[in-house]
Amino acid sequence: MTSNRSLTGDLPESSRWIADVAVMEAFESRVLDLPDFHFTGDDYRHRFEPEAKHRFLDLLRERFNSPVKYKGRSLKWDTVVGQKTMELGRYLAGRTGGLAFSEPSPELTRTDSVELRRRILSLSQSDARKPRIAKSTFHHLRKNAQNDHNFEVYRTNREKLLQCQPIPRGASKR
Repeated sequence: MTSNRSLTGDLPESSRWIADVAVMEAFESRVLDLPDFHFTGDDYRHRFEPEAKHRFLDLLRERFNSPVKYKGRSLKWDTVVGQKTMELGRYLAGRTGGLAFSEPSPELTRTDSVELRRRILSLSQSDARKPRIAKSTFHHLRKNAQNDHNFEVYRTNREKLLQCQPIPRGASKR
């Protein structure tokens, strides 16, 4: 008799990347940090503090509820996971001839590239004023660019920053 245990263990792997991204995001955004864990000592495991667990589950829920285009519709990832499970069932029952777990594919993009960080840090306030980046916005961007955490740079501001030309040191600012 064959066992289907490996299938039930393997099926969640198709969407595991969502949890992996949530873990990386949790540490980068400081939703989770090392003080949120404690070592039990009895069984050599680390445990979450209850409040940290709730913060992480909120972030994970947000990731599974994020939108994705699938079959011409905008769906949540948790809905797509459910649909893929039903597609697998139809495939195993012989009701369909094909199965593709590669669709939809995730789009994992960051808006705070190393090059953009360098550009933000190389600009003066007067350089940023030319393409009409607000003083408070520029201050916020500089503050975020100085640390190693990811941060959001809105498309319009990113486009404006790419237009900015820093004035070389020692050149006159006429």
